[in-house]
Amino acid sequence: MRVLPSERLIPGNSESAPLPDSHSELPPVIRRTEFVAFALAGLLVIAIATVLYVGKAFFLPVVMAFVTGTMLSPAATFLERRKVPRALGAVLIVIAVTTVVAFVVALIASPAMEWSSRLPELGAELKEKLHVFDRPLALWRELQAMVGGAPDGLPNFQIPKFEWVQPTLEFLSPTFTEFLLFFATLILFIASWRDLRRALIMTFGDHDARLRTLRILNEIEVHLGNYLLTVSVINIGVGVATGIVCALTGMPNPAGLGALAATLNFIPIIGPIAMFAVLVVVGLIAFPTISGGLVAALAFGGITFMEGHFVTPMIIGRHLALNALAVLLALAFWTWMWGPIGAFLSSPLLIVALIVKEHLLPADSPQLPQD
Repeated sequence: MRVLPSERLIPGNSESAPLPDSHSELPPVIRRTEFVAFALAGLLVIAIATVLYVGKAFFLPVVMAFVTGTMLSPAATFLERRKVPRALGAVLIVIAVTTVVAFVVALIASPAMEWSSRLPELGAELKEKLHVFDRPLALWRELQAMVGGAPDGLPNFQIPKFEWVQPTLEFLSPTFTEFLLFFATLILFIASWRDLRRALIMTFGDHDARLRTLRILNEIEVHLGNYLLTVSVINIGVGVATGIVCALTGMPNPAGLGALAATLNFIPIIGPIAMFAVLVVVGLIAFPTISGGLVAALAFGGITFMEGHFVTPMIIGRHLALNALAVLLALAFWTWMWGPIGAFLSSPLLIVALIVKEHLLPADSPQLPQD
């Protein structure tokens, strides 16, 4: 009797038992090569993050210039179509943006310098008004003593010292060299963006790779330009609304507070929280009662709630949906990496990463089965 290949006898076994077909499906196993590839990819990510962190003085202004230049590139293209040389257009755009930023900084710096000269006086005044919380704190300590906790478990409320002001300003203020590197890179990047695009596309020899690169660069330029324009308009609206609220509630220097609100709103999550804290402190100092001092801060909270939950998702969500968890993780990572400027860059860099991911891993690639 002829034995089929799939029914070969197993040695030492008296009965005929078919062996499994060599072409049958085997359970998925992580092979050594795949493990090595994952390990190398992880080491590459760690190495890149380490280099970016250590070389912050160089990479931060360069990346900031690249991202800002990509956002402003459509404006240079618009001027170029109006017969304005691209190099001259780049200089004009940078001058215009610098003028606007300087105007906003002047609005914020004038009251900030005035208040910084009165920090001890303002701190004593704020501490005096917060004595209203002494009785609740005392009741809390008595409650702790009754349940067996330490009677001194919660100390008296103390106003923090203002020794953090100078280190904070040093942390926020880049050096002159970083400023110079940023502006020089920004102007040159905008002026030569078309040549850089062409050189990057022609780096690939395959036609499909060139076409994919062209689509990625075009989409990045369009999305970042729309993001800057849209977010700027939204934040200006938040600043104007905050200034009006501060003026109606009698807060000091409503124009400066509105400009500060618009500026801080460029930083997701952290910016609105910091602005809320600023309004609380200013309100408690400026008004005789705590309830009166909290009106502007609560109104600002309502403005940012409407902006964050309705206005921004309705406008930006139509162009590029950003996952809330991804935004939070990107914000935390880039803030840890590069501080407040990294927080500003977190959303644009996340947009770039999502665009690259969509083109390199399209939706028609193999997907996980649905639950």
